[in-house]
Amino acid sequence: MGEYRDRMAAKLNAGLNPARLEFHDDSARHAGHAGASSDGRGETHFKVIIVSDAFTGQSRVARQRLVYGLVADELKERVHALELVLRAPDEG
Repeated sequence: MGEYRDRMAAKLNAGLNPARLEFHDDSARHAGHAGASSDGRGETHFKVIIVSDAFTGQSRVARQRLVYGLVADELKERVHALELVLRAPDEG
């Protein structure tokens, strides 16, 4: 685990009460790209999968805004990019 992953997980758990929350640190795939850290610690690019009742009836954009609002501090600091997979429980 990592500091930023743990911080985001705590905020997403508190704000969304997800049935499923997965993080995949994809930072190594982005080495040398914009936003990648040269210190080798990762935690700049994540794929995040969330299944939550909070997304029921919400558009894709509304779901993304909700998530980005919850982790805004981390996005201002080390985290450069999130690939989001956001689903309501009845969506699989």
